[in-house]
Amino acid sequence: MRGQHASLSAQRWACFSFDQQVLMIGNEMNRGAKLMAFTDGERLRASYERILALVDLTVQVEERPSRRRELLRWRDLVAALLISETAAPQAHAEAFRCLLRFTPAASAQIPLVLSPPGPS
Repeated sequence: MRGQHASLSAQRWACFSFDQQVLMIGNEMNRGAKLMAFTDGERLRASYERILALVDLTVQVEERPSRRRELLRWRDLVAALLISETAAPQAHAEAFRCLLRFTPAASAQIPLVLSPPGPS
């Protein structure tokens, strides 16, 4: 893992509550959202790589099989963003919203970091 999370071990990550883990992953998603405005695809890809590494840590330390399953499904959304040829702001926002719905504490952040969803 690159950057500020490079030395983060599963043992240390397990000390955080699931709420905190989701919020820290969400913080990386928020950074990624801000990178959408730039044309620096390499920085955006690095952000997605950090997100995937944090999700992997969360899956590794999570004891509940149903939560692990849902995290792995969500991970697929981010993996698709990582390998996308171009930045996908709408897909990123949808994945971010989905992540924040994992816990009530994270859900409370939705109006602060995401605009309301548009008409479908």
